[in-house]
Amino acid sequence: MSEDRPRPRAFRLDDERVVVDDAPAPARPAAVIKTEAPTFDESSRAGALDEAERGVEAAQAAGLKGGRRFNATSLVLSGLGGLISLAFGLWTTSLIEELFAKATALGWLGAGFLIVLALGVIVTGVRETRALARQRQIVDLHAALARARADDDRDAARKAVARLVALYAGRSETAKARADVKAAMREIVDGRDLIDIAERALLKPLDARAQSEIAKAARRVSVVTAISPRAILDLIFVAAQIVRLCRRVSEIYGGRPGWFGFLRLARSIAAHLTITGGMAVGDSLLQQVVGHGIASKISARMGEGVLNGLLTARVGLSALNVCRPAPFGIQPAPGVSEVAPFLFGGGKGA
Repeated sequence: MSEDRPRPRAFRLDDERVVVDDAPAPARPAAVIKTEAPTFDESSRAGALDEAERGVEAAQAAGLKGGRRFNATSLVLSGLGGLISLAFGLWTTSLIEELFAKATALGWLGAGFLIVLALGVIVTGVRETRALARQRQIVDLHAALARARADDDRDAARKAVARLVALYAGRSETAKARADVKAAMREIVDGRDLIDIAERALLKPLDARAQSEIAKAARRVSVVTAISPRAILDLIFVAAQIVRLCRRVSEIYGGRPGWFGFLRLARSIAAHLTITGGMAVGDSLLQQVVGHGIASKISARMGEGVLNGLLTARVGLSALNVCRPAPFGIQPAPGVSEVAPFLFGGGKGA
């Protein structure tokens, strides 16, 4: 009777199911593969994500859920908005009637302007709705890619990467990258490796553009606020630059925030800043500033410029994290010292 030997099986060297049998034996220790299939519930899936990624997803969810809360303030605003709408409708009707009473031509002219206004409101509403839907699509895609990468789920990764490719289908500069990712999807590639390939091909160039925008905005803010004669001008300029930077970062990653979309984006960025400790980037901002000797080497105005530049860079990095349609996998998320080293008195800015 022949000996029943186990058949050979292939396995990855970094597979967590692989253990080494180091019990005394005449032969060399053999690799043993555990046969029980791993089970994933919601808690284990959440545990597979690192703390930074959970913070990003919580911030994105806070931005989407922020507009759903219904409380006393929402009730007051709804009533006020209804009254204002009725007042505007009555005023418009009265205006058109008065124009017709004065002259028929003036009445038709006023009616034409009203039609143009109505069309503009409809187009704006459609555009805002599409922008909000696209923002939600990016948030859902980010979560799907994070889960697929954490679980190394090949089927989920293929679906999520296909959605990522479709997100940039209308951008000519991503044509070659999209073709490379589609070619990789036809190969036998693990889920985590496929997501890494897509991140390297599609998102790495966008990361460079977004970080360049952050560096430029931080430089402008630090220089202008250092020479500005009035604090109110500093405040206005910094606020305008931060708004422009957040919109620009969102556009780079495929978002098209309108007015309401920007409000949601701002809520997500604020939530991310809160979750990650406000101005903290690894160490505290104060430790970074003092550690580089800035406080003892520059004037008070220059110090304000540096602090405003750091604030701008920090907000820009939060926008980068919440607008990016995929988690950072092949490299860690950038920090202020990598994006704007010139703020610390060393290195060359972008």
